[in-house]
Amino acid sequence: MTPYIRNMKLFVPVICAASLMLSPVSAQDSGEEGSSMMERGMMLFLEGLREEMSPTLRDLQGLVEEYGPPMQSFLREMGPAMAEILEEVEDWSRYELPEILPNGDIIIRRKPDETPEAEPEEPSEPTDI
Repeated sequence: MTPYIRNMKLFVPVICAASLMLSPVSAQDSGEEGSSMMERGMMLFLEGLREEMSPTLRDLQGLVEEYGPPMQSFLREMGPAMAEILEEVEDWSRYELPEILPNGDIIIRRKPDETPEAEPEEPSEPTDI
């Protein structure tokens, strides 16, 4: 996973939480000093967050511009086949990671089935003769 995506996974929840917290604060216009302090604090927090994220967002935009068109082409061509595979496979955890062979083939191997441990045989009860 690229560092840009990892950073975005961290920032998206923070932005969502901050926007949810800001909505009620900005809706309250009671004129009290406390609410304006909260509002200013939230605005400063969001401004700092925006400044921290701007380089990451610029890099992410560059990645989207670079990889976006090839990904759209791939999805357009392979989308139907991928949908069929997704319908067939019930549990992806039963498969290994895809492997690309030197000739370009992609193999997705199924993990070996785990054999349940053999239950020890119960000793037979002695029969009275």
